[in-house]
Amino acid sequence: MDDKLVTIEQEVNRLTAKITQLKQEIGKVIIGQEETVEQLLITFLAGGHALLEGVPGLAKTLMIRTLSQAIDLKFKRIQFTPDLMPSDIIGTEILEEDQVTGKKFFEFNRGPIFSNIILADEINRTPPKTQAALLEAMQEFEVTYSGKTYALDKPFFILATQNPIEQSGTFPLPEAQQDRFLLYIRIGYPTETDETAILKATTSSKKSKVEPVLSGEEIIRLQQLVREVPISDELIGKVSKIIRATRPETTTDDYVKQWVSWGAGPRAGQAMILTAKARALAQGRLSVTPDDLKFVAFPVLRHRVLTTFNAEASGVTSDSIVEMLLEHLQPKEEIKI
Repeated sequence: MDDKLVTIEQEVNRLTAKITQLKQEIGKVIIGQEETVEQLLITFLAGGHALLEGVPGLAKTLMIRTLSQAIDLKFKRIQFTPDLMPSDIIGTEILEEDQVTGKKFFEFNRGPIFSNIILADEINRTPPKTQAALLEAMQEFEVTYSGKTYALDKPFFILATQNPIEQSGTFPLPEAQQDRFLLYIRIGYPTETDETAILKATTSSKKSKVEPVLSGEEIIRLQQLVREVPISDELIGKVSKIIRATRPETTTDDYVKQWVSWGAGPRAGQAMILTAKARALAQGRLSVTPDDLKFVAFPVLRHRVLTTFNAEASGVTSDSIVEMLLEHLQPKEEIKI
């Protein structure tokens, strides 16, 4: 048993060292945004999908493309537009003819969804019908066409970008589809130092080449190791209390009852624990700490806690509600997060 633990520890050290190298490769192109990059890596290790939101020009697309270059996996970009059809994503059947017998038959021509990393660029610029085409792929890791089911390659990640919904020409994602995204990552403006470095790097002739660091097999192994990271029953209980506190029906907080219309479901608790485990492993630890839960709480809950119209009018966001819950629960439950 001890030998097995030593072997696992050695494997974890080797793979987490590669995660550090992966961050360094991404840093060749992406300046700053360390928190965003860490959240993307957590998404990969947890085996989920991520939705990135930010105003145009914040390098959302470049960040995902750079990440795909640093991981030796197949990558496809889908540019979502108002006229994009579900068949443009999944694929379609084409009438073929056997050159020998002359017999005609339909053959399924696979779409760009059949890849390892999918960049769904500006996903909120396409109508809900096309957005819904991603649902089965995101949840079941397979697609169905004409009654036949086709398995997707593994590992499989959908990294979607969107501009804020208040911008013109956008279609807000349905709540059911937002819930399929493990993390909702918001990208802010760079700091003054980072912005100066960005201006210097992007206006020169020097181009950095990103080298692949991780393979698909290593990503799959890391995903297996994430689920083996232990978490105490006490922390699981605290996650349950946080999730239940977001629901107007079960909370004791008047703030939530006033501003929240729908709270987070059980999937939010699962996501919170799994991503906390992923963060611990990414940092070379084999145990989850309260700080891990604090780090993942906002991207896990911000799209799963729906505010009322009065909250929107008053400037109360899901992030402010989550922050308030963590502060209110801390003295009662001693959650140091």
